[in-house]
Amino acid sequence: MTMTNAEKVARSDAKRGIMAKTYKLPQSVVAEIEQLSEQYGIPQNQLLIQAIEAFKQTKGA
Repeated sequence: MTMTNAEKVARSDAKRGIMAKTYKLPQSVVAEIEQLSEQYGIPQNQLLIQAIEAFKQTKGA
């Protein structure tokens, strides 16, 4: 049986431990994420990962 592209992506994501997540954010925040991502030459998801890690460090988590 042939898998659809969506099924292939879902299987690959599950295998790599990746999950898609959607958030509603103010346009200004989205613009800032896009700008910082471009400025530092890193993907937006990587920027968010690094921001969360920095937040955890400042909160002692």
